[in-house]
Amino acid sequence: MKPEDARERIHKLLVTGDNRLKQGVAPEKVRQSYEQALELAREAGLEESVRPLVEVRLADLERLAPGSPPPEPPAP
Repeated sequence: MKPEDARERIHKLLVTGDNRLKQGVAPEKVRQSYEQALELAREAGLEESVRPLVEVRLADLERLAPGSPPPEPPAP
């Protein structure tokens, strides 16, 4: 796969995960999209630039999971 094709596919997977999250789709499906993006990035040699994006999204997914404590209020 050409790097530009891999970048486009990774972008689509990240957007799919984001959209699933906004639509209230099961967290497993959201996680699956993000993990597929990371795996594709790894295969295409783009992991260094994609991993931080996926890590932030996965952390948000964990934070939003049922049973998670509510977010801290902003500092005054």
